[in-house]
Formats: sequence, structure tokens, C-alpha cells
Amino acid sequence: MTPRKILVTSALPYANGEIHLGHLLEYIQTDIWVRFQKMMGNECHYVCADDAHGTPIMLKANELGISPEELIAGVSERHQADFKDFAIGFSQYHSTHSEENREISTGIYNKLNDAGFIKRRTISQAFDPEKQMFLPDRFIKGDCPKCGAVDQYGDNCEVCGATYSPTELKNAKSAISGATPVTKDSEHYFFDLPQFEDQLKDWTNAGHLQDEISNKLSEWFEHGLQQWDISRDAPYFGFQIPGVENKYFYVWLDAPIGYMASFKKLCNEKGIDFDEYFNKGSDTELYHFIGKDIVYFHALFWPATLMGSNYRTPNAIFAHGFLTVNGQKMSKSRGTFIQARTYLDSLNPECLRYYYAYKLSAKIDDIDLNLEDFKQRVNSDLVGKVVNIASRSAGFIVKKFNKTLSAYAIEGDLYNDFIAKGDVIAELYEARNYNQAMREIMKLADKANQYIDEHKPWQLVKEEGKEAQVHDVTSLAINLFRVLMTYLKPVLPVMAEQAEEFLNIDALNWDDIQDPLTKHQINKFKPLMSRIEDEQISSVIEASKQSVETAKEQPEDDNMIQIDDFTKIDLRIAKIVKAQHVDGADKLLQLTLDIGEESTRNVFAGIKAHYSPEDLEGRLTVMVANLAPRKMKFGVSEGMVLAAGDGKSLHILSPDSGAKPGMKIS
Repeated sequence: MTPRKILVTSALPYANGEIHLGHLLEYIQTDIWVRFQKMMGNECHYVCADDAHGTPIMLKANELGISPEELIAGVSERHQADFKDFAIGFSQYHSTHSEENREISTGIYNKLNDAGFIKRRTISQAFDPEKQMFLPDRFIKGDCPKCGAVDQYGDNCEVCGATYSPTELKNAKSAISGATPVTKDSEHYFFDLPQFEDQLKDWTNAGHLQDEISNKLSEWFEHGLQQWDISRDAPYFGFQIPGVENKYFYVWLDAPIGYMASFKKLCNEKGIDFDEYFNKGSDTELYHFIGKDIVYFHALFWPATLMGSNYRTPNAIFAHGFLTVNGQKMSKSRGTFIQARTYLDSLNPECLRYYYAYKLSAKIDDIDLNLEDFKQRVNSDLVGKVVNIASRSAGFIVKKFNKTLSAYAIEGDLYNDFIAKGDVIAELYEARNYNQAMREIMKLADKANQYIDEHKPWQLVKEEGKEAQVHDVTSLAINLFRVLMTYLKPVLPVMAEQAEEFLNIDALNWDDIQDPLTKHQINKFKPLMSRIEDEQISSVIEASKQSVETAKEQPEDDNMIQIDDFTKIDLRIAKIVKAQHVDGADKLLQLTLDIGEESTRNVFAGIKAHYSPEDLEGRLTVMVANLAPRKMKFGVSEGMVLAAGDGKSLHILSPDSGAKPGMKIS
């Protein structure tokens, strides 16, 4: 079979912060897939870069008294150190602030402009007269026009949840200078996305996306595609729009082009043909791994940009869910907002790689890092099962048989059973169903340990005339360990290298396991992984905690809650896209809720006596988005709709006009 030529990317981390465990979910998922492809003999390149442009980076650099270039250089160094220590094997890690990206971004813009896909129109924006710059909504603060709460952002109130225009804020101030903003007009440049509606409908329904994403996009098409503002006014840290003064590309234009730029640098360094991977009609493969929160950009704007500039589009975009820790959003006060470096200071990075693999599937479900389960799972599977096979067998080979495996390493069908599972496990890796792959591998590990327990070499060695049997049993166990480590190598590359040293072999390859090791000399066994202890996890949590003001103790019967209790609740604006009766339920209606750039939620609400389905569809309401799913007789309810009542009537809560699905109330 001819090796495939594959280019793989992960979303670009923003160069204004550190890598945390939520970020790592994606890079580990991608790295496992890339390592598997290489083990299959495919030519697979994995590129990424720091997303290095935008107003926040410019302002952060100003705050620190350094240039943006100095800021992003320091962040990039720390990012790459974190990735390296988690064994993320990029072929190329670059920056969007590069000459390669400037050249390709300019070229794509010129192609779009020449083809009539760039439009201009004047818009009104808030302007800081002191800093002489236009202000994004999040850089304007003032008093809420609805409830009067002070120090609120320019787009929504964190106290009452109201949404509004920045011009409605009372006592509005620039968050940068403190000056009172004025309204000022500016001509902006727009990518005419609606021109690509038909092409995008075809592309998004042609198998390039997960079904959940395709379904979500169909709703966006129903709402109508809008022109996309791709320009920002000076001052701005980014690339200047060619032929225009004081106008810059919006960061989201050149960020995905950064994939191409990073690969271009790799091509220049390694002599790879860039055009072979990006020309239309190419038979190479292109895959993007992303979080579900940036699907809109990657599944609509990005393919349309490529279509309009005459480049090939991706074979597929693989979206994943968010990470929770102990069932909740990562929290600084609870110590569960864990940065990569904090984890590395106390724990083995491959433990996290395995646990993520054990949890990850091809779906876009959120993944929970339950720290107790994490400890138990790693200790049980990796230490108690896989490593145990080698540790309990190697001593016999080293001490009794001069480190040499026997000539006979196959007993019955056991070894062949292990080999036969290779195709199934490979298919699961290819489909990104790592969770199922890990379960298949651990079933095999159980069989290997059961085989050792049944033959009890520690007893046989004491019996006269059983030496050859001990040799064969322990030699077969070592060979079974070799097969397991081959299957686990995409997930545990460092442990695989250590296993290769122990086995005294070249790199573990998928095809090599067809032939067992016989009359082969191994090396003395060294521990491959240690058990996770409670103290290590406690150390990570404590190091991750930020100092918070101690709240006054409340009497046990006090019904008041603290601010930390309230911040646990994720309230979101939701649109009821579908409402229907539930067969067999007297009080329930089944609601399908759109909460923004995420798959829809299914919620059962006890409001049947007060509303008919047709009265609800199309309405906006408020829901608790992080309520644990509840399995009911009629299905799983994935949240709660808020309502107010007096015992006689019930009214679902509705936001003010201007609210949009997905807006967060805090």
C-alpha cells in the first residue's frame, strides 16, 4: 500500500498566556493520531504556531514596558518547553508573526480582493481620545444601563446579565486610559462570506465534519451568513493590509493562515513541496484538530477563504469538547485551573497522556479529569497491569537465563490473539476512538497477567525439572509486553523508548510484532512508571490555587451563598429551536436549546401546563449550562431552563432584546 501524505494541525495557542491542561487535551489528542500515522508508515507532518497578533498582546506588552515582539518571543519559548515535556512531537512550531505568514496572508487577501470578495463600508465604534485608538467592547467599562452596577464591560453586565451596546453604558470609560470614549466612524474591510453560501453548504455536508457540527452549521445557514469584518484600525499589532494606511488584518484572518505559514517554513527547511499539499486537486490529506468553540471560524470562514483564494480545503476538521476537572469548570480558587508547568513539577506527563486517551473519542463531548479516577486509572492500568507484566518476568530472564529469551515463545493461541487485535486497535486509532483502543489494550494486559498467574513461574522455579517451562512462560510474557507497548506507543512515546531500551531492540513498529523475539538478549529491567500518590495531586492543586479573600463564616442554617458558590453556575442565553411533547409525561416538554457555538442541548422542563410547544419555539431564555446531565425515563436532560412562578402560574425567564445564544451571564 502506498504511504499516505498527511498534514495535521492543532489550533494555535494565543501568545498572551500559559499552556494549561485544557489546552493540552487537544495537543495530546492530535499528537497521538500523528504518532499512530507514522507507525503505520505514512508521511505525516504536524505543524502549529503561536497566535501572536491582536489588541490584547499589544496592550499587555505596553503594560510590561516591552515590545510585542519581546512578549511573544518569551511566551513562545515557554509554550514550546511545555509541549516538549509533554512529548508533543511537532514537525514545526512557528509564529503567526513571521515573514512566511505575512507573505501568504497578503497573497490570499490580494486574491480575494481581485476576485471581488472584499467589500468596504463605514461603521461607528467607540474611540479612546487619549490613546487615539478604537476600543473593542471588552476594553470599555462603565455603569450598567439596566441595574446601575459599576465597572461593567461594554457588551454585558456581570451582575444582572443584561446585554447592551457600549454607547448605552453610563459613565463609560476606556479600560486602557480611563478617558471617556467618543463615537467615531471608520471604514472597514469585510470578507463577503454570503457569496460562498452554496459552496459551504455542499462542503459542510460532504463528510468533512462530525455530524454534530454539520447539524449546528445548518442552523447558522438558516439564520443567514454575514459579511466578516477582517480589518482593525491602528494602533494594532498585526500585519498591515496591503495598499491601505493604518489598517491591519484582524487576528482571525491571519491566524488560520498560520497553519500554511508554519508548514511553509518546514517545507523550506526540509525540501518538501508546499504546493503538493495546498494546490486544488491535491491527493495529499489535510486535517485540523480544534476545540468546539472555534468551529465557526474553521468550518465557515476558513474553507471559504481557501475557496476564494484558489487553495484546497481540508479533508476533515476534528472538533473536541472542553475539559472539566472533578466535574466542574477549571477554577483558580479550587486549584483546578492547572497550568502545564505546575503539573510537570509534580507528575509524570505520560500519566495525563494516557488518561486523556482513555477518555477521548471521536465525538465532541466534554472530557472530565477526575483527579481521583486519574490516580486510580493510571495506577491500575499502566503500573498494575502493563508494567507489571515486564517487572514480574524480567528478573527470571536476567538471573536464571543470562538475559536471553527462550527459543520457544508461542504457547497455544495467546500470542496470536494479541497480534489479531492489531487491526481492530489500528482502526480505533485511525477513527480517534482512543477510549475504545485503550480498553482493548487493557483487556489484553489482563490476559497476559492472567497467563502469568496461572503458570506461577515463582513456584515453578522451585520445582525440579521445570526450568525450561519457567524460561518459556517468562519469555512469552516479555513478548506480550512488547506487543502491548507497541500498541501504546502513540500514547506513551517516552515509556515506549524506555521499553525499547529494556527489550534491547530498535524502535517498536506495528508490523514487527508479527514475529516474536526468540533467543534474544534483553537488558536489566528498570522501573518504567511509578504509582501516582495523593501527595503529588495535592501538591499540584495547592500550587495552582490563587489567594482568595476568606469569606466570613455563615451560620449553618444561613441560606446565603458565597461568591465562589455563585461563580460555579454557568448561566447562558439559549434559543429554543425546538419544543415538543413527551410521550407518557404529564408535566414535561422536551426542549432543544441553542447556546451558541456548541452542539445543541436537550432539556426536559416541567412547563407543559403553562406553555404549548409552538409558543416556545424561537424564543430566547436563560439556562443553567453546567448542570450535571440527569438520566430520566424519557432520555437525558442536559441542563435547566430558569423560570419564575407563584405556585399558580409559571413564566420562563427571557433576556432583553439584543441578547444572543451563547452569551454568558455571570
